Amino acid sequence: MIDLYTAPTPNGWKASVTLEELELPYEVHAINLLGGEQKQPWYLKINPNGRIPAIVDRDEGDLAVFESGAVMIHLAEKAGRLLPTARGPRARVLSWLMFQMGGVGPMMGQANVFFRYFPEKLPAAIARYQNESRRLFEVLDGQLGESEWLAGDFSLADIANWCWVRTHKWSGVSIEGLEHLSRWLDALAARPACQRGVAVPVKIPNLTGDEKGAEEFAKGARSMLQR
Repeated sequence: MIDLYTAPTPNGWKASVTLEELELPYEVHAINLLGGEQKQPWYLKINPNGRIPAIVDRDEGDLAVFESGAVMIHLAEKAGRLLPTARGPRARVLSWLMFQMGGVGPMMGQANVFFRYFPEKLPAAIARYQNESRRLFEVLDGQLGESEWLAGDFSLADIANWCWVRTHKWSGVSIEGLEHLSRWLDALAARPACQRGVAVPVKIPNLTGDEKGAEEFAKGARSMLQR
Protein backbone atom coordinates (compact mmCIF):
# COMPACT_ATOMS: atom_id res chain seq x y z
CA MET A 1 0.00 0.00 0.00
CA ILE A 2 1.15 3.50 -0.84
CA ASP A 3 0.43 6.59 1.25
CA LEU A 4 0.26 9.59 -1.10
CA TYR A 5 0.73 13.08 0.31
CA THR A 6 -0.41 15.54 -2.30
CA ALA A 7 -2.34 18.62 -3.38
CA PRO A 8 -4.09 19.60 -6.65
CA THR A 9 -1.05 20.84 -8.58
CA PRO A 10 0.73 19.56 -11.69
CA ASN A 11 3.47 17.94 -9.61
CA GLY A 12 0.88 16.34 -7.38
CA TRP A 13 -1.00 15.01 -10.39
CA LYS A 14 2.17 13.41 -11.72
CA ALA A 15 2.10 11.06 -8.75
CA SER A 16 -1.65 10.38 -8.68
CA VAL A 17 -1.93 9.81 -12.43
CA THR A 18 1.00 7.41 -12.27
CA LEU A 19 -0.65 5.50 -9.44
CA GLU A 20 -3.92 5.33 -11.37
CA GLU A 21 -2.24 4.19 -14.58
CA LEU A 22 -0.30 1.49 -12.70
CA GLU A 23 -3.40 0.43 -10.76
CA LEU A 24 -1.48 0.42 -7.50
CA PRO A 25 -3.50 0.66 -4.28
CA TYR A 26 -2.97 3.93 -2.44
CA GLU A 27 -4.40 6.12 0.28
CA VAL A 28 -4.63 9.86 -0.27
CA HIS A 29 -3.54 12.37 2.34
CA ALA A 30 -4.42 15.89 1.16
CA ILE A 31 -1.88 18.49 2.23
CA ASN A 32 -3.17 22.00 2.94
CA LEU A 33 -0.55 24.10 1.17
CA LEU A 34 -2.23 27.41 1.94
CA GLY A 35 -2.27 26.50 5.61
CA GLY A 36 1.42 25.59 5.55
CA GLU A 37 0.88 21.94 6.45
CA GLN A 38 3.81 21.00 4.20
CA LYS A 39 6.13 22.77 6.65
CA GLN A 40 4.91 20.90 9.72
CA PRO A 41 7.57 18.78 11.52
CA TRP A 42 5.68 15.54 10.93
CA TYR A 43 5.63 16.14 7.17
CA LEU A 44 9.25 17.29 7.00
CA LYS A 45 10.19 13.83 8.27
CA ILE A 46 8.69 12.49 5.03
CA ASN A 47 9.92 15.26 2.74
CA PRO A 48 12.65 17.47 4.25
CA ASN A 49 12.09 19.97 1.42
CA GLY A 50 8.52 20.67 2.51
CA ARG A 51 6.92 20.22 -0.89
CA ILE A 52 4.41 17.86 -2.49
CA PRO A 53 4.07 15.15 -3.62
CA ALA A 54 5.65 12.54 -1.42
CA ILE A 55 4.84 8.92 -0.77
CA VAL A 56 5.43 6.37 1.93
CA ASP A 57 5.66 2.84 0.56
CA ARG A 58 4.42 0.60 3.35
CA ASP A 59 5.47 -2.50 1.42
CA GLU A 60 9.09 -1.34 1.59
CA GLY A 61 9.37 -0.78 5.32
CA ASP A 62 7.67 2.63 5.26
CA LEU A 63 10.10 3.95 2.67
CA ALA A 64 9.59 7.70 2.10
CA VAL A 65 10.14 8.98 -1.44
CA PHE A 66 9.94 12.66 -2.37
CA GLU A 67 10.40 14.74 -5.55
CA SER A 68 7.74 13.98 -8.15
CA GLY A 69 10.12 12.40 -10.67
CA ALA A 70 11.65 10.12 -8.06
CA VAL A 71 8.16 9.12 -6.93
CA MET A 72 7.17 8.27 -10.50
CA ILE A 73 10.30 6.20 -11.11
CA HIS A 74 9.87 4.30 -7.85
CA LEU A 75 6.25 3.48 -8.64
CA ALA A 76 7.02 2.40 -12.21
CA GLU A 77 9.82 0.12 -11.06
CA LYS A 78 7.57 -1.30 -8.34
CA ALA A 79 4.86 -2.17 -10.86
CA GLY A 80 7.16 -3.05 -13.76
CA ARG A 81 5.37 -0.73 -16.18
CA LEU A 82 5.69 2.73 -17.79
CA LEU A 83 9.51 2.69 -17.56
CA PRO A 84 11.40 0.18 -19.73
CA THR A 85 14.22 -1.86 -18.27
CA ALA A 86 16.28 -2.01 -21.49
CA ARG A 87 18.91 0.73 -21.43
CA GLY A 88 18.02 2.43 -24.70
CA PRO A 89 14.25 2.71 -24.25
CA ARG A 90 14.74 3.55 -20.56
CA ALA A 91 17.12 6.39 -21.44
CA ARG A 92 14.60 7.83 -23.89
CA VAL A 93 11.83 7.85 -21.29
CA LEU A 94 14.10 9.38 -18.67
CA SER A 95 15.29 12.04 -21.12
CA TRP A 96 11.75 13.30 -21.68
CA LEU A 97 10.93 12.96 -17.99
CA MET A 98 13.92 15.16 -17.15
CA PHE A 99 12.90 17.54 -19.93
CA GLN A 100 9.73 18.19 -17.97
CA MET A 101 11.46 18.40 -14.62
CA GLY A 102 14.24 20.70 -15.78
CA GLY A 103 12.34 22.73 -18.37
CA VAL A 104 8.57 22.58 -18.70
CA GLY A 105 7.80 22.55 -14.97
CA PRO A 106 10.19 25.31 -13.87
CA MET A 107 9.39 27.59 -16.83
CA MET A 108 5.61 27.21 -16.51
CA GLY A 109 5.91 27.56 -12.76
CA GLN A 110 7.69 30.89 -13.13
CA ALA A 111 5.18 31.97 -15.78
CA ASN A 112 2.47 31.29 -13.21
CA VAL A 113 4.28 33.35 -10.58
CA PHE A 114 4.74 36.45 -12.72
CA PHE A 115 1.57 36.17 -14.84
CA ARG A 116 -0.88 35.16 -12.10
CA TYR A 117 0.53 35.56 -8.61
CA PHE A 118 3.17 38.28 -8.32
CA PRO A 119 1.50 41.50 -7.07
CA GLU A 120 3.52 43.70 -9.42
CA LYS A 121 3.23 43.01 -13.15
CA LEU A 122 6.68 42.77 -14.72
CA PRO A 123 6.17 42.49 -18.50
CA ALA A 124 9.76 41.43 -19.21
CA ALA A 125 9.59 38.58 -16.70
CA ILE A 126 6.17 37.46 -17.92
CA ALA A 127 7.35 37.43 -21.54
CA ARG A 128 10.56 35.62 -20.62
CA TYR A 129 8.83 32.65 -19.02
CA GLN A 130 5.84 32.48 -21.33
CA ASN A 131 8.09 32.58 -24.40
CA GLU A 132 10.37 29.88 -23.03
CA SER A 133 7.37 27.71 -22.14
CA ARG A 134 6.09 28.11 -25.70
CA ARG A 135 9.51 27.15 -27.07
CA LEU A 136 9.46 23.98 -24.98
CA PHE A 137 5.96 23.22 -26.24
CA GLU A 138 7.32 23.47 -29.77
CA VAL A 139 10.03 20.94 -28.90
CA LEU A 140 7.33 18.57 -27.65
CA ASP A 141 5.27 19.19 -30.76
CA GLY A 142 8.21 18.30 -32.96
CA GLN A 143 8.79 15.04 -31.13
CA LEU A 144 5.09 14.17 -31.23
CA GLY A 145 5.10 14.74 -34.97
CA GLU A 146 7.47 11.76 -35.18
CA SER A 147 5.67 9.36 -32.84
CA GLU A 148 2.38 8.90 -31.03
CA TRP A 149 3.98 9.20 -27.59
CA LEU A 150 7.06 11.04 -26.44
CA ALA A 151 9.39 8.07 -25.98
CA GLY A 152 7.95 5.31 -28.14
CA ASP A 153 5.29 3.63 -26.02
CA PHE A 154 3.10 5.44 -23.50
CA SER A 155 5.27 6.10 -20.45
CA LEU A 156 6.13 8.26 -17.46
CA ALA A 157 7.39 10.85 -19.93
CA ASP A 158 3.89 11.45 -21.26
CA ILE A 159 2.32 11.62 -17.82
CA ALA A 160 4.85 14.09 -16.45
CA ASN A 161 4.69 16.49 -19.37
CA TRP A 162 0.91 16.26 -19.76
CA CYS A 163 0.24 17.12 -16.12
CA TRP A 164 1.96 20.45 -16.72
CA VAL A 165 1.13 21.26 -20.35
CA ARG A 166 -2.60 20.72 -19.76
CA THR A 167 -2.52 23.87 -17.57
CA HIS A 168 -1.08 26.08 -20.33
CA LYS A 169 -3.99 28.53 -20.21
CA TRP A 170 -3.34 29.27 -16.55
CA SER A 171 0.26 30.10 -17.48
CA GLY A 172 -0.93 32.29 -20.37
CA VAL A 173 0.85 30.18 -22.97
CA SER A 174 -0.79 29.48 -26.32
CA ILE A 175 -0.68 26.11 -28.07
CA GLU A 176 -2.10 27.54 -31.29
CA GLY A 177 -0.61 25.88 -34.35
CA LEU A 178 0.84 22.96 -32.37
CA GLU A 179 -1.35 20.26 -33.88
CA HIS A 180 0.70 17.29 -32.70
CA LEU A 181 0.79 18.60 -29.14
CA SER A 182 -2.97 19.22 -29.24
CA ARG A 183 -3.60 15.69 -30.49
CA TRP A 184 -1.48 14.29 -27.67
CA LEU A 185 -3.19 16.45 -25.02
CA ASP A 186 -6.57 15.19 -26.13
CA ALA A 187 -5.40 11.56 -26.18
CA LEU A 188 -4.18 11.75 -22.60
CA ALA A 189 -7.25 13.63 -21.42
CA ALA A 190 -9.38 10.77 -22.77
CA ARG A 191 -7.60 8.13 -20.68
CA PRO A 192 -9.76 7.12 -17.67
CA ALA A 193 -6.74 6.78 -15.38
CA CYS A 194 -5.58 10.29 -16.28
CA GLN A 195 -9.06 11.64 -15.60
CA ARG A 196 -9.09 9.97 -12.19
CA GLY A 197 -5.57 11.09 -11.37
CA VAL A 198 -6.16 14.81 -11.94
CA ALA A 199 -9.18 14.66 -9.63
CA VAL A 200 -6.88 13.76 -6.69
CA PRO A 201 -7.08 14.91 -3.96
CA VAL A 202 -9.97 17.08 -5.18
CA LYS A 203 -11.20 18.09 -8.60
CA ILE A 204 -10.59 21.76 -9.30
CA PRO A 205 -12.50 23.81 -11.90
CA ASN A 206 -11.08 25.31 -15.06
CA LEU A 207 -10.04 28.53 -13.38
CA THR A 208 -9.32 30.35 -16.63
CA GLY A 209 -13.04 30.40 -17.34
CA ASP A 210 -14.05 31.60 -13.88
CA GLU A 211 -12.58 35.01 -13.11
CA LYS A 212 -13.83 35.10 -9.52
CA GLY A 213 -12.52 31.61 -8.85
CA ALA A 214 -9.25 32.44 -10.60
CA GLU A 215 -8.69 35.50 -8.43
CA GLU A 216 -9.41 33.58 -5.23
CA PHE A 217 -7.01 30.83 -6.30
CA ALA A 218 -4.34 33.37 -7.24
CA LYS A 219 -4.81 35.21 -3.94
CA GLY A 220 -4.14 32.03 -2.03
CA ALA A 221 -1.15 31.19 -4.20
CA ARG A 222 0.35 34.64 -3.58
CA SER A 223 0.39 33.93 0.12
CA MET A 224 2.62 30.93 -0.51
CA LEU A 225 5.28 32.96 -2.33
CA GLN A 226 6.65 34.02 1.04
CA ARG A 227 6.94 30.44 2.34
